[in-house]
Amino acid sequence: MNPDSIFVLIPLAPFLLGGLAIWTRHSGKLAEIRAAATAEKAAQYAAQNQALETRVRVLERIVTDKGYDVAVQIEALRDTRRIDDGAHRPAGHA
Repeated sequence: MNPDSIFVLIPLAPFLLGGLAIWTRHSGKLAEIRAAATAEKAAQYAAQNQALETRVRVLERIVTDKGYDVAVQIEALRDTRRIDDGAHRPAGHA
């Protein structure tokens, strides 16, 4: 590059600066769009997580509140079946 060619680039400086300004604004807008999309995804994950936590709480409550009753009811049904099975057998086939 010879020393006289710098004078040719001087008139191009405003265009280069304008292009740089446009590119900077564009990059800023892209960053804002990405941040908004990331925030939206985070909100969706939080909502899904909240829904799952609610379901787990309900299941825990069912298991802890009714767990003993359910086990007793199952055993009662088993005992009833044993009694029914014994009543239907002929006397000599024990």
